[in-house]
Amino acid sequence: MKIGAGRAVPSFRVMDVITEANAREQRRQPGDARVLRMEVGQPGTGLPDGARQAVEAALRSGDTLGYTEALGRLPLRAAIAAHIHDWYGVSVPVSRIAVTFGASGAFPLAFLAAFDTGDTIALAAPYYPPYVNIATALGLKPLILPCGIETGFQPTVAMLEALERKPDGLIIASPANPTGSMLAPEDLAALARYCHTNGIRLISDEIYHGLTYGKPIASASEFSESAIVINSFSKYFSMTGWRVGWMVCPEDLVRTVERLAANFFVSPSYISQIAAQAALGCHAELQANRTRYAAARQIMLTGLESAGFTKISPPDGAFYLYADCTSFAADSAAFCARLLDEANIAATPGYDFDATRGKNFFRMSYCAALPDIEEAIFRLCRLNS
Repeated sequence: MKIGAGRAVPSFRVMDVITEANAREQRRQPGDARVLRMEVGQPGTGLPDGARQAVEAALRSGDTLGYTEALGRLPLRAAIAAHIHDWYGVSVPVSRIAVTFGASGAFPLAFLAAFDTGDTIALAAPYYPPYVNIATALGLKPLILPCGIETGFQPTVAMLEALERKPDGLIIASPANPTGSMLAPEDLAALARYCHTNGIRLISDEIYHGLTYGKPIASASEFSESAIVINSFSKYFSMTGWRVGWMVCPEDLVRTVERLAANFFVSPSYISQIAAQAALGCHAELQANRTRYAAARQIMLTGLESAGFTKISPPDGAFYLYADCTSFAADSAAFCARLLDEANIAATPGYDFDATRGKNFFRMSYCAALPDIEEAIFRLCRLNS
């Protein structure tokens, strides 16, 4: 029986780590240490109170909570446009805002709207794995730009100029997963303007905006109307399981994205959109969460150094640390297996983020509760003593 081209798509290895950690927890006996969940970027803070109240009111109202427009409820799209203006000073027409099935649902819409089979999309390594995996599944060709600490793990205009052939698209993420690195506003502006001038479709992943620790933030929407900007309610807004995100679409792609969204998903979840709209007004609570992440970041940086991990690029945003583990294991998969087996810490091997150099790195998330962060450092120090 025929099997489709999807068989060539690599696995998303962090999901395998989640499965193993879940199985280990299910086998745990009374008195055994808990598995500390640091493998995935899932805020431990939960739905903001204002969003919870809005959901409760919607459920009590008797509203049918049925289908919405393919691009999302107009009140939510208007609220997102207001949020963009409030944060970045950019006026984006509501007509260019698309509510999506999480940021993950936005990427296939963006790829299919902007590219054809065989087109090339450049991106920095290390990278978020589904960029490459989704692009590959859709017949696109990822072009990996190996980046190091000297460029903050971010691509540059010089890298694009050095290519023999200009790519059809460029994906950037700032702050980035897994490194937490950010582009300075002037560097983001340079990339956005270079892409616009040279006919390269820029896709800017901005899902960690709001979770930054000192560096100024900027959006590609400020510098280019041809850029696709993707964001999500999962991270800063603490709504991972509600699966709602948004896109700022260039004018020439709006109708295509709408048709694709209607056929793929019909519409985003009504109740999730209610929660998302309310979450946009919960900044006091969400900023308190960010303060907690900042404290966890400092505990992790100090603690990992005490545990012997000295090759770390301090993250500018998000809630991840990407650390070199070559002093402790032959490769990151073996090291993460040892962490789970001997210290009950779930972490993600770097193979997920960089097929070539990922064997030397592992990623840990610090969005768990502070007591779990402190316990993880204690276990790491004990493991490496």
